[in-house]
Amino acid sequence: MALEDASKEVDNAFTRKGFRGLAFENAFAGATSFLRRTYTKDLTGVDLAITGIPFDQAVTNRPGTRLGPRAIREASALQAFDPPYGWGFDPLEEFNIADYGDMAFDYANTSAFPAALTAHIAGILDAGAGSITLGGDHYISFPILKAYADKFGPLSLLHFDAHSDTWADDDMDRIDHGTMFYKAVKLGLIDPKRSMQVGIRTENPDTLGVNIIDAREVHEKGPQAAVAKIKEILGDRPTYLTFDIDALDPAYAPGTGTPVWGGLTSAQAAIMLRDLAGINMVGGDVVEVSPPFDTTGATAVAGAHVAMELLCLWCWNKRENKDRTDSSK
Repeated sequence: MALEDASKEVDNAFTRKGFRGLAFENAFAGATSFLRRTYTKDLTGVDLAITGIPFDQAVTNRPGTRLGPRAIREASALQAFDPPYGWGFDPLEEFNIADYGDMAFDYANTSAFPAALTAHIAGILDAGAGSITLGGDHYISFPILKAYADKFGPLSLLHFDAHSDTWADDDMDRIDHGTMFYKAVKLGLIDPKRSMQVGIRTENPDTLGVNIIDAREVHEKGPQAAVAKIKEILGDRPTYLTFDIDALDPAYAPGTGTPVWGGLTSAQAAIMLRDLAGINMVGGDVVEVSPPFDTTGATAVAGAHVAMELLCLWCWNKRENKDRTDSSK
């Protein structure tokens, strides 16, 4: 880190010229966009947009995830100084990545929220960018999947979670963070046979044919074996990756609404996310970070790291394709 840069930079979220480059302003000061990226509502030239959805009206147990996007952004300032470890490239230098801010919605008009979120993500996709979303409770993945399925067709879903979220609910308008993937299967948004859930450790008698690697299997066989199995199932299909922070054991992520013991370690999650490089990830989210239940901030730190890994996964294939295009000229 250059001290002269650190002494001059402040509020990069608003003062940065362009979209690329590391940030050296003090992690404890300034306006905190995700990874100190430029805040903008103009997606011209943007490759990847980070957006927050501060919605938690669908929770079963403890609320508070509406505060997740803000906490994840603040925690991400700790990572903005250096390229991401273990990837061998720096997406912040090679891609135009912007913070698109949070989606505006009327918190008292919950029934209008799903369509508004689908339109919000569709606007990002229509601008030619990809999206990484900071939640918010896990229901948000359902309206987001609608926007992605409209563009890519039925998707493979890669879902890290303690819960399958496929409990039966044929009321497609009901807003609930435990039934949205049941609805996604029934509506043909995702292909269950080519989808995978990782870290599951709660009972559900009907998982609709979605492939499962439960938490115990990860512990017993290791994260590398899990990655091999995931890649075999997903192949090169367009994949949406959703990471519920309660996939991690509460020892690593206590700030969440429905914690379940016996979960993944942060080390296991890091290995799996990095070794998944090469999957055809078209978009993703990290959800269920609930800061009120974590006085240490560890859960938001974990959420920020997950979001960074999703960013790297999204950029990996784009970088490979860019290199092939450049070498053919």
